[in-house]
Amino acid sequence: MTYEVAKFIHIVGIVVLVGNVTASAMWKFFADRSGDPVIVGFSQRLVTITDWSLTFWGVILTVIGGYSAAAIGQMNLLSDRWLVLGQALFLVSGVMWVGILVPLQIRMARMARQFKNGGSIPDGYRVASRAWLVVGVAATVPLVAAMWVMVMKPT
Repeated sequence: MTYEVAKFIHIVGIVVLVGNVTASAMWKFFADRSGDPVIVGFSQRLVTITDWSLTFWGVILTVIGGYSAAAIGQMNLLSDRWLVLGQALFLVSGVMWVGILVPLQIRMARMARQFKNGGSIPDGYRVASRAWLVVGVAATVPLVAAMWVMVMKPT
């Protein structure tokens, strides 16, 4: 694999990852605002599907491409300041996703199965959904900052 191929894989991973988390948050926000249990249940199901099919693979491509490019380019992952900062920001976001957002999403998916064909949306779902949106935005900030670091390479 060449440096350019590894870098391309890294960039594709970032586009898929950041694109999916921002797009999913937007359409889930508007679906939740509709108050229609069928729409809310459907959107919650799609968030789960796109997280496994896009977010997960976006992370994998980002990591494989990034570490491959660093190895091929003989970059020092622990001493090049911009690489350390980029990895730290990516890790902060990942910890927020794995530690807070994924458990919230699983809880919402279970609740949504109960009302996706009609019925009322429980208050617990609404509370979890608001928390998911707030923490999701907060978890996206370090991803965007990591992209800036990768482009600008601040010293």
